[in-house]
Amino acid sequence: MKKSIDSSIFTILLFAICLASCAQNKSAEKQDLNTKNKPMKNPYFSKTDKKKLQVSDAEWKKVLSPDLYAVARNSETEPAFTGKLWSAETKGTYYCAVCGNQLFRSNQKFISSCGWPSFFEQENKLSIVFKKDNSYGMQRIEALCGRCDSHLGHLFDDGPEPTGKRYCMNAISLEFEPDTK
Repeated sequence: MKKSIDSSIFTILLFAICLASCAQNKSAEKQDLNTKNKPMKNPYFSKTDKKKLQVSDAEWKKVLSPDLYAVARNSETEPAFTGKLWSAETKGTYYCAVCGNQLFRSNQKFISSCGWPSFFEQENKLSIVFKKDNSYGMQRIEALCGRCDSHLGHLFDDGPEPTGKRYCMNAISLEFEPDTK
């Protein structure tokens, strides 16, 4: 009789362990589904570090949202008039949304009719770098972040004085921090 009780207890314990294990697996599966399409925290984002970044495309894909990755790393363009910063007039600073590099101040911004945030001057000569862009049968100047080489937008010669330049930026490529005063 003692053997059958021991055997019953053993069976119940084994069953309980199996149930607990199944519950943990279900919880892990649910967590995987919830985080599957979310990027991990971006360890390369810093508003103080100025060191040039050399990060693989595969790594950027892990840490950026799919929309930001498409624009910043594949040089896509967000639709005009859809970014929340294109007509914003709040005072503050604009940073690269990929790496945190300071790009513009709000006093360098102007409201243009193009549907993207527009600036007439960059924060400093190293904050943005340029390269020729002959895509889509057009000759343009592509604007890239000077720290991480992410696509920001394009530079045109139809802006206001004092520079006559229009830095036409994708809003998704920018992170804005309002002034605290």
